[in-house]
Amino acid sequence: MKTKINYLAIVVFYSIAIALRYVTNKTTVLDNLSSEFLKVILQGIGPAIGAVISFLIFKIKPTPSLKGNYKNLLIPLLLYWIFPIVLILGTEYYTSGTFSFVAVTAILVYGLLEEMGWRGFLQQELKSLPAIANVLIVATLWFIWHLNFNLTTSNILFFGILILASWGIGAVADRTHSLLAVSAFHSLNNFFPEMSQIKIIILILLVSVWILSLIIKKRKQNRL
Repeated sequence: MKTKINYLAIVVFYSIAIALRYVTNKTTVLDNLSSEFLKVILQGIGPAIGAVISFLIFKIKPTPSLKGNYKNLLIPLLLYWIFPIVLILGTEYYTSGTFSFVAVTAILVYGLLEEMGWRGFLQQELKSLPAIANVLIVATLWFIWHLNFNLTTSNILFFGILILASWGIGAVADRTHSLLAVSAFHSLNNFFPEMSQIKIIILILLVSVWILSLIIKKRKQNRL
């Protein structure tokens, strides 16, 4: 278990993450970019860049990976990326005749880039802290990174959601060590910014399948 926190690495990581967030979200640097897909990706790339640079500078070995502790990459790829893409796009095409492949893919990639930082780097770097302290610090820095400081009810609710997400996604990270898994859970909120009956059904189905798979995975690991 990691026992020493590299605070300088965290400062470097967060400085890069929040600086890039400011440039891509609070300035006009992306205004002339024609690709909406690329624009979305760049808006969430800060945590990933910060994590990679911190890993390299401070020679920190990443714990999570795309595959995680699954036997091969295909399992988490099918379960956490292909399954939601097929389910969401299939339902969308059946109900409205549209097919938002680029948008759905962008949401997953965006979630992956964020999770490379929050769970892939920061949560692991704070591993020696008590679990509640880890969750609160990650959630607070994650909230500040969004650069939205209006004292509104929705913002307070959003902070609460980030605390729950830091706990829940953090548990998935601990269980799977897979960035594909945590990015999928991260993307749920972005998949469904507005709820409807069909979206609630999709959400329940996705979460149910994923949680069941985690339970089965844990039972198999306990038998070993």
